[in-house]
Amino acid sequence: MEGLSALGVSMGDLGHGNVLWQAGVIGASLCMAWLVSRVLHGRLQVNTVSATARFGLAGVHRVLFPVVGVALLAIGRYALNKAGYLTPLLNLAIPLTGSWAVIRALVYVLRTAFDEAPWLVFSERALAWTVWVGVALHLSGVLPDILAGLDAINVQLSGSRISLLTVLQAIVVVAAAIVLGLWAGRLIEMRLMKASQVDMNLRVVLSRLIRVLLMVLAVLIALPALGIDITVLSVFGGALGVGIGFGLQKIASNYVSGFTILLDRSITPGAMVTIENFYGQVTRVASRYIVVRGLDGTEAIVPNETVVTSIVINHSFSDPQLELPIQIGYRSEVEKAIALMEQAAATVQAVLAQPAPKAILEAFGDSGINLKLFLWTNVPETAKAVVQSDVYRAILKAFAASGIEIPYPQREVRLLASPGATSMPSESP
Repeated sequence: MEGLSALGVSMGDLGHGNVLWQAGVIGASLCMAWLVSRVLHGRLQVNTVSATARFGLAGVHRVLFPVVGVALLAIGRYALNKAGYLTPLLNLAIPLTGSWAVIRALVYVLRTAFDEAPWLVFSERALAWTVWVGVALHLSGVLPDILAGLDAINVQLSGSRISLLTVLQAIVVVAAAIVLGLWAGRLIEMRLMKASQVDMNLRVVLSRLIRVLLMVLAVLIALPALGIDITVLSVFGGALGVGIGFGLQKIASNYVSGFTILLDRSITPGAMVTIENFYGQVTRVASRYIVVRGLDGTEAIVPNETVVTSIVINHSFSDPQLELPIQIGYRSEVEKAIALMEQAAATVQAVLAQPAPKAILEAFGDSGINLKLFLWTNVPETAKAVVQSDVYRAILKAFAASGIEIPYPQREVRLLASPGATSMPSESP
C-alpha cells in the first residue's frame, strides 16, 4: 500500500477508469513499440557495414524498444491530460522506460572493457536488469525502506559497525571503478594499436602497463570513497612481497620475462621459432607465456621464463632471405644461366624487387656447376616454401626454353683385373 501511495494511487483508484485508461495506454504503447522495433531491426542490417557502424547499430538495436516506448507513452500522457485525466502511472512509466534505454546503452558501451566471450550477453542483461530494478524502486519510493532494512543487518568488528548495506556498497563501488578502469584502458589500447608508426611490441607493452596503472588508480580512488584508509595497503603489499619471495617467484619471473621479450623484440607474433625441439609459428605473446603453433596445428604454451633463459632458434629474426641451390651441366653457358635465374625470380610476385635477386657461381661439382640464387621476400615463414616452388618452376621453364641442361649424377665404373688373375680358358663347342 505504501508503494501505491508513493505513486499517488490509492487502493480505491485501482478500479477507477482513470487508472484503467492509463494501464490501457501503457499496454498499447509497449505493444506498439515492440512491433515498431521488430520492423526497424529488419531494416537495419548490421553485417553489411564497417566495424564502427556495426557497433553503433548494435547499440541502436538495444535501445530502440524503450526509446520508441517513451515516445508513445509521452503521446498517450499528453492525450489523457488533454482529456482531463490525471496520469500518475504514466508519470512513473515514462522515466522508468527512459532509464531502461539509458542503462542498456551504458552497459553496452562498458562491454568494450572486455574481450568477446559467451558470458557477456548474460552479464549485460543481468547488470541492466539489476540497475533498472534499483531505479524502479527509487522512483516508486520503496528503495529507502529496503536500504534501511539492509543497514539494520550489521555486526560489530573491532569497534567498527559493518552492515550488509556497507558491504554491498563497497562491492558496487569497487566493481564500478574497476570496470571503468578497464573500459578506459581498452579505449587507450584501441588507439595505440592503430598507431602504425609505433613498434607493435612497444604498443603491446604500453597498453598493458596503462591497464595495470588504471586498475591500481581505480582501487585507490574507490577505497577512500568507502572510508577505508589506503595505508592499510602497506600491510597487503608486505604480504604480497613475502608471497612472491617464497611461492610466487615463478609467476613473477614469467611476467617480468614477458615484458622483457616485448621490449627487446627478440620474439614477435608471426616469427618461426624452435623452442626445446618444438618448431612452429608464434601466434601470441602474452604477459605470462607465448603460444607457438606447430605446422601440424598443435599449439605449445611456453612460459616466458623458458624463452628468456633457454636457447631459442628464431628462423625469421634477421633478413628474410631465401637461398636456392641449382646445378647446371658443364656444357651449359654459365652467364646465360645466371641471367635467366635472376630474371625468372623477378617474375614471381612474392619476391622483392629491392634488393633484387642475385645469382652466383658457388662451386664446381662432380656432375655439374653449382649455382646459388639469393632472393628476398616479405611473406610469412610458413609461405616461403610456396615462394621457393614458384621460383624453381619459373627457372625450370626458362632453362627448358633456352637449352640450359640440369644434369643428373653420372658415374663411370671400370673393372680392372687383379695382378695374379689368369684368364679362364674358353670352352670349345
